[in-house]
Amino acid sequence: MQKYFKEQQCPIIITFSHSIMNRKNFLSSIIAAGAAVPALGTVNSPNQSKEPPLIPAYLRSGDLIGLTCPAGNITLLEIQPAIERIESWGFKVKIGDTIGKKDFTFGGTDEERVKDFQQMLDDPDLKAILSARGGYGSIRIVDYLRWEKFVTQPKWIIGFSDITVFHCHLNRNLNIVSLHSKMCNSFPEDWNKAEPIQVDTINSIHQALSGEKMKYVANPDGKNKIGSCEGQLIGGNLKTIESLSGTGSDIKTEGKILFVEDTGEYLYSIDRMFWQLKRTGKLDYLEGLIIGGFKVKADDAGEDFGITLQEIVLEKLTGYDYPVCFNFPVGHQKDNYALKYGVRHRLEVKMDGTSLEEI
Repeated sequence: MQKYFKEQQCPIIITFSHSIMNRKNFLSSIIAAGAAVPALGTVNSPNQSKEPPLIPAYLRSGDLIGLTCPAGNITLLEIQPAIERIESWGFKVKIGDTIGKKDFTFGGTDEERVKDFQQMLDDPDLKAILSARGGYGSIRIVDYLRWEKFVTQPKWIIGFSDITVFHCHLNRNLNIVSLHSKMCNSFPEDWNKAEPIQVDTINSIHQALSGEKMKYVANPDGKNKIGSCEGQLIGGNLKTIESLSGTGSDIKTEGKILFVEDTGEYLYSIDRMFWQLKRTGKLDYLEGLIIGGFKVKADDAGEDFGITLQEIVLEKLTGYDYPVCFNFPVGHQKDNYALKYGVRHRLEVKMDGTSLEEI
């Protein structure tokens, strides 16, 4: 098996003018100025350190959590239930400048989203940064963020879906743990009417941030591959992971437990994404594979794909003997639990069900 060495980081410092630029002008101005965006790793670069990942400090009552929109837009009114719930946990909230801003689908222009997220990365008073919602946009700003101050005082970066960009980037380049979980737009308006699974999954954010050792279970599935393993837990939204392939944020999967989920994709598209995982070697040296929620688009009339999600996955795993779990409670669904991204876990897939436990 190939031996890997730690990558050398070369962060870039970019100074913005006070004027508000739109997306096109923001990006083109950087290119025109000759600022080369650093490639924090390439497809052929060595793996990250084999040292244990750095876990940000767990939160205590009175700690401050920042809310921001690095991707899609959302209003202050829409995140009010999340603010109230977070404060009921004993934490304080800082509202980012991008909350309530709108630039078409985005939570402000690229420049505004970079500036807000950067301020939170650098803020010594913040202990965590919770993305208000996903959507799309994180990949547009990740290369313009500076991590020098963040690495000296890491904080929890929280979210899922499009926020997979940040989880992958942190794990690949900085070996710092983050939290894959629901975001502000998933908090119910009326907790008295919320389903137990909604309450349980959102409370798992509090539990994880407070330092509890997390353990989750999944129902048995006839297509599961029985077995047990230990490894660092990484993964996220499959389409987003595919979009990072070959970039400085691409995941390294050797010796790890990979979890994936997605929504709104046709079966043929899911098949293509799993072929991408296989052909890029990301399935070769896994310890285990977790398949979360997949909301699949119905095939168009006369365009039936012909095989199921489970068959798509298992077809790519011929010759591999690691455990595989289907229907794990993570993804674009109500049963989407908080997972400590980058922390070592133990996966046990048995005939009577699956467990994933932080170790």
